[in-house]
Amino acid sequence: MAQKPRVQAPKQRSGAPSDDGRSRRLLAAVGGLLAALVLGGILFFALGSGADAADVQAVRADLEAAGCTFVGKKAPPGEHTITDPGGTSPKWNTDPPTAGPHYAIAAIFNAYDQEVELARLVHNLEHGGVYILYGKDVPASTVEQLRGFYDDHKTGTVLAPLDRLGDEFAVGAWYAHSDPAMGYLAKCTTYDEKALAAFFGAFQFKGPEHFDPSDLKPGD
Repeated sequence: MAQKPRVQAPKQRSGAPSDDGRSRRLLAAVGGLLAALVLGGILFFALGSGADAADVQAVRADLEAAGCTFVGKKAPPGEHTITDPGGTSPKWNTDPPTAGPHYAIAAIFNAYDQEVELARLVHNLEHGGVYILYGKDVPASTVEQLRGFYDDHKTGTVLAPLDRLGDEFAVGAWYAHSDPAMGYLAKCTTYDEKALAAFFGAFQFKGPEHFDPSDLKPGD
């Protein structure tokens, strides 16, 4: 009786990946993805979104070219914990304040000849407003230029003196279109319409409590 031929076991292809190789590649891919996500999160929290970060840097460049200083501070929580409109808060981290605790009733958006309580003004910023405050030694000609700018940007703007600023004027906004929300403050000694317009264009109407600009008209 003839013997049956032996059947050999199929040989594995030399180029086929082993299970261990596939696992290592999968782990490497997952690790790379996680690293990218972590790095992206770090950059997001450090700079905000790319567009926001670019806007802030453009505003800074315009202001510094005009001889102004520009600072941004993480916004403290917006609490109605100041019970006297003339009061202050130790949580304010810019001077004048641009975010944080404030009085429960905001100032009326307008141009003033007398100082306005800062605890009220922070509430205006929470609604998306911007203030322009000028010191007692700012030249009358510069004050007139600021009034002219105010006349073109009345909605959502408060213009008022703040004597202790001396020869400087300050522009402040509370900006919530980034994470974290920020308070932005510029101080200048000379008027530059382009720099002011850049500040307003980037930060006005973007406070933590959204109000339509139609609700922030002079007299409101």
